[in-house]
Amino acid sequence: MTTDPTRIICAQNRYYRGVALSERSRWPPITFEPHDWHPAEAVPMSRTARARTRGPYRAAVTAPIAEATVELPAAVLAAADDASVEIARYDTEVGAGLAPFAALLLRSESAASSKIENLTASARAIAEAELGHGARNANLVVANERAMTAAIALADRIDAPAILAMHTALLGAAAPQIAGRWRTEQVWIGGGDHSPHGASFVPPHHSRVPDAIDDLIRFCRRTDIPALAHAALVHAQFETIHPFPDGNGRVGRALVHAQLRHAGLTRQVTVPVSAGLLTDTGTYFAALDAYRAGDPAAIVERFADAAFAALDNGRRLVADLDRIRTAWTERITARRDAAVWRILDLIIGHPVVNAALVGRELAIAPTNVYRSLRPLVDAGILVEFTDNKRDRRWRAPDVLDALDTFATRTGRRHRST
Repeated sequence: MTTDPTRIICAQNRYYRGVALSERSRWPPITFEPHDWHPAEAVPMSRTARARTRGPYRAAVTAPIAEATVELPAAVLAAADDASVEIARYDTEVGAGLAPFAALLLRSESAASSKIENLTASARAIAEAELGHGARNANLVVANERAMTAAIALADRIDAPAILAMHTALLGAAAPQIAGRWRTEQVWIGGGDHSPHGASFVPPHHSRVPDAIDDLIRFCRRTDIPALAHAALVHAQFETIHPFPDGNGRVGRALVHAQLRHAGLTRQVTVPVSAGLLTDTGTYFAALDAYRAGDPAAIVERFADAAFAALDNGRRLVADLDRIRTAWTERITARRDAAVWRILDLIIGHPVVNAALVGRELAIAPTNVYRSLRPLVDAGILVEFTDNKRDRRWRAPDVLDALDTFATRTGRRHRST
């Protein structure tokens, strides 16, 4: 690997929200080093185009942060602290309610995180994908849900194997050839398909990834940084390292939830932080750019803002679901010990079901499942939408509408180019 002894400090994005970075927090900015690029001869292109893809390019070099001093403006620290208090309160409030809320919030967060990567799917498509009947995007959202589940399960030991396990959960089915492995080639963001020349950002050369991840893990283990600020900085450094050929954004946001769970801010539910980031993706990406230029406050500020937006949206979703569940109760007449009441709770978290799911989750004998579902169909709570007698499926339109409304409230303003 060729190294330039006089690496060039990133000079772009010296302002964030109109404030000069020199007036804000200082942080070790990324530097750059040159590498040679040789386009693949098998790729058909003109001689002129091939000439443009040849020659040296500059890849980022991340500074070690394991022992870096974290200095943040008082206002940013206060906002992050206020957001942390609200996250903990939300976790307590929602966790004390119906257990299915936790599963639904996890799925909603997975969908929002995927949407940031332009992977969109309706609530119904995602719920059907969980039963094995999904299209590509819906299946990828479900895979992202698995990655977040893995992240939370591994929160007690955030290390390199844990991050690789998250990536395996995300892409093990869709791209097994790269799942659970650090990248072994140069990647870039923006620009053309055949070379890093003209890219908006070129992450570190793949030879630097293992050491950069080891440094990040040491930073993860620090206990002297406020929890939400810590999670935001870990996320920004991870995205800058970009250790995988694909799935970096989704794994990086799953890592945020592992950090929040590890710090004890969340214990029962997943706070839909990605839904908060979706309200203004342009500012999110600008904050990552500012972080790379030496301003750690930008991404912490964005995560605090996103947390407040996410908590407001999440509370509205839970309130909508609570109203739906109460209205359902008024439409059903059954014994207090009847299975129908447990099915109502189940479909809050799984708004598309089949007989196998109901029987497995509630330990109901297969011969009794259809009889237990009948009152919900008669009341209009469930609607059957298949003609296949061997795999009949039902959906809960009220829940699906509430989830789609939640997704719509996130808005989304695209990053300007």
